[in-house]
Amino acid sequence: MKLFSTLFFLFYAVICQGQLLSTNPVFVRESSSTIEISMDANFGNQGLKDHTPTSDVYVHIGLITNLSTSPTDWKYSKFTWGQATPAAQATYVSPNKWRFTITGGLRSFFGVTNQNEVIQKIVILFRSGTGAKAQRNRDGTDMYIPVYDNNLQVRVTQPFRQPTFNPIAEPLNLVIGNSLTISGASSDAAQLKLLFNGTEVANAANATTVSANVTITTTGTQTVIAEATVGTTVKRDTVTFFVTPTTVVEPLPAGVRNGINYESGDTSVTLVLFAPGKNSVAVIGEFNNWAPTVQHQMKKTPDGNRFWVRITGLTPAREYAYQFLIDGTLKVADMYAEKVLDPWNDQYIPAASYPNLKPYPAGQSGVVSVLQTAKPTFNWQVQNFARPDKRNLIIYELLVRDFVATQNWNTLRDTLGYLKRLGINTINIMPFNEFEGNISWGYNPSYFFAPDKIYGTETALRQFIDECHKEGIAVVMDIALNHAFGMSPTVQMYWNAALNRPSADNPWHNEEARHPFNVGFDFNHESQATRTLVDRVVEHWLTNYKIDGFRWDLSKGFTQVNSGSNVAQWGNYDASRIAIWKRIYDKMMATSANSYCILEHFADNSEETELANYGMLLWGNLNHNFSEAAMGHLAQSNFQWGIHTARNWTRPHLITYQESHDEERLMYRNLNFGNTNNPAHNVRDLNVALKRNELTTSFWSMIPAPKMMWQFGELGYDFSINYCQNGTVNDNCRTDPKPIRWDYLGNPNRKALHDHYARMLRLRNIPNFLPTWVTNNVSYNLAGAFKWLQVNSDSLRVTVIGNFDVVPATGNITFQSPGIWYNYTGGGTRNATGGTESITLQPGEYAVYLNRDVNNLVTTPVRNVAATALNMRMSIYPNPVNKFAVIDYDLPESGNVTVSVLNMTGQQLATLYTGFKARGTQKLPINSNGFNPSRLATGMYLLKIEVNGKMKVQQFQVIN
Repeated sequence: MKLFSTLFFLFYAVICQGQLLSTNPVFVRESSSTIEISMDANFGNQGLKDHTPTSDVYVHIGLITNLSTSPTDWKYSKFTWGQATPAAQATYVSPNKWRFTITGGLRSFFGVTNQNEVIQKIVILFRSGTGAKAQRNRDGTDMYIPVYDNNLQVRVTQPFRQPTFNPIAEPLNLVIGNSLTISGASSDAAQLKLLFNGTEVANAANATTVSANVTITTTGTQTVIAEATVGTTVKRDTVTFFVTPTTVVEPLPAGVRNGINYESGDTSVTLVLFAPGKNSVAVIGEFNNWAPTVQHQMKKTPDGNRFWVRITGLTPAREYAYQFLIDGTLKVADMYAEKVLDPWNDQYIPAASYPNLKPYPAGQSGVVSVLQTAKPTFNWQVQNFARPDKRNLIIYELLVRDFVATQNWNTLRDTLGYLKRLGINTINIMPFNEFEGNISWGYNPSYFFAPDKIYGTETALRQFIDECHKEGIAVVMDIALNHAFGMSPTVQMYWNAALNRPSADNPWHNEEARHPFNVGFDFNHESQATRTLVDRVVEHWLTNYKIDGFRWDLSKGFTQVNSGSNVAQWGNYDASRIAIWKRIYDKMMATSANSYCILEHFADNSEETELANYGMLLWGNLNHNFSEAAMGHLAQSNFQWGIHTARNWTRPHLITYQESHDEERLMYRNLNFGNTNNPAHNVRDLNVALKRNELTTSFWSMIPAPKMMWQFGELGYDFSINYCQNGTVNDNCRTDPKPIRWDYLGNPNRKALHDHYARMLRLRNIPNFLPTWVTNNVSYNLAGAFKWLQVNSDSLRVTVIGNFDVVPATGNITFQSPGIWYNYTGGGTRNATGGTESITLQPGEYAVYLNRDVNNLVTTPVRNVAATALNMRMSIYPNPVNKFAVIDYDLPESGNVTVSVLNMTGQQLATLYTGFKARGTQKLPINSNGFNPSRLATGMYLLKIEVNGKMKVQQFQVIN
């Protein structure tokens, strides 16, 4: 039996060589009249392996010329992706093999007329007719065929190469004693030689081919050279491949864990990879010229689950790019890396957002990870942030991409004054761990420990969080850990190419999602591998970035109960899902006590009640009901489900919202679908629609428990969630970039809505009134046109009334106590009788009554550090400035004030204001005194404010 096994392995080693692409002729030239390109789907990414029907295979083909700027800069692309163009159809040859033929020469076929343009490579993909499947290289890159000039050429033809931009050998699984066929070819008859590891093993005179059988006698790098000589001309071609030594089995060193383990001295690291079932792993990177070496082979732990290696001789503070090479074939980045480099998307990251970004290493493929010893330590100014009470969070959800024009942390930091004055105490930022592409909502995650570089550096993110904490604002990280996308190592390491899904032995992912509405590849949250990963993610962001909590996307998907496509079943009470969430919550509390665990759950109320009682916060989506109410459509306008006591909850852990990133805008619905039955109160009129949003906001803001709003809702943002960049509205555009409309602040009626939000939220920021916003003592009647809400505590009592019809409405209300009630929103007072009172309201009219006069109460700003030494706060928003902005500043004393704009050399460009101003908060439009920022060139400028001989200067940016 042993002899049979040995003979079989030797036989396999000789015949197993194969190649993804081959051409006839071997040396393709511009002048080649006919070029046959054959593809074998058993190799590469196997994107078309076992594809049927066999006639449904087409090519996408183009050229790389001397005018191409990168490997992806195709020229003269012939066919349209996803179209079954007859001229692009490939010929079926045999199972998993197709061929495409080019006739008439390359210049004629592709239409290259510029005689100074040199064709360097053919670039090709084989695909299905729809483009849903594509045959590529193993690493997912395009396939390239070199185009040779008419001089003498030689190449190693075996071992076969992968058709990558810089060709490398097809993986060979060889050990000492194996036999291997090597061969070479020349374009012209020549004196040919083959050398293997420096020794000549074959030669041929006046020949075009040469071959030999060699035996592997040592591990490590093997070198094959083909040499052709004609007269005095000598040409050589080299192919190297690696024979992996036997993997050393050795326990992990003490104190190390998955990922990068930095050592004292800053010249060494220990890398640990969790890879059960794999045979060998090597680390390749900038420390070994991206080639596997015996020195950088990883050792395997005795249980077979982990591989590890200690890398020494590193330069402190230098960034090193690296990958793991698994079983000689698969290259992946380190899933625990805090920084990764992306060959497809990094080139589009603005230097202003990420200065001095490390270039992607030339000649490599796929995402690479980065390690750096002696990384500079961030000096946190706020060490012990006092988080807002989770029962009274006032959350502003935002997407950095669509909130500020310069889409980075530094610019977002400039808006904190605006959010603070609005009454926000928590910012919920849509996912910012590394996601696929740059223009995304972020729910397509690939690396869970790395901040996405499109928004800026790690330092800039920490500075933003630190500045939020200075202002008393908590930061919640939106994260999608229900799933990962295809660039994630957790997906790539265990992949079933034939079925295009995770393989059955994947430690992290289910082969198929266990619930409806899944995107990406579903995590198995009952597996120990996933538990370990989630725990590390929680620890990483809470500890290393001091975030204050997570909003967990699609938390209902954290289950192994298979509901298939049955949405109703998916939402049923699930004890196993509750156990998963209690475990994650416990980990969060153990890592950072009182951090926020916010679930986008939408499961059965009994399950949500149990999770709320355990301490978690849950999203309460009332978008539909508030929208109906705002539009004046009464049948479905009851929003009482946004009150936690209406759900029989005893803990105020329901985050009620009118809008979120997932829901349509109230103002868009008002303007397009609002009630038009009363021409004098036409909800589709902008100013009426804005007042209707004041009406809904009066109720929403006074409901106890946390509240959330979606960016620019306070300004009546009226672009649809499905707005396309060409101005149309289409479901396919949901995640497309949306217009950034800070200019809305210049509209008095929109500004009035903003001020109404700020006034209502001001009440929730008065510390003495906290008992009112966390109470269970809530009464309401929200079913009809005349709605009322009453909230009771010893600190403050509130009665909100409003008419949601488009005609006058009369309702009965009994105030909680007789006596004077103060109209907080409209001014004046009302003497309540203590009995039932009849009140008539005009369409859209509302009033918020309080049992005490709060107009003279001042909300004390919460700051964790002292004010600036100049004792003058000033900001400009939005920043960068385009056509409109507001200058907001606090004068420390009354006096003569001058506000000026200067260039960076100090030259005065405009005087916006000069005159007397009283001490206190001041606002000034940047367009004042005839100044128009749109006339300035894009760049940095200075804003200067002078008062009584004292001065404050601040930079701002103009984008035109």
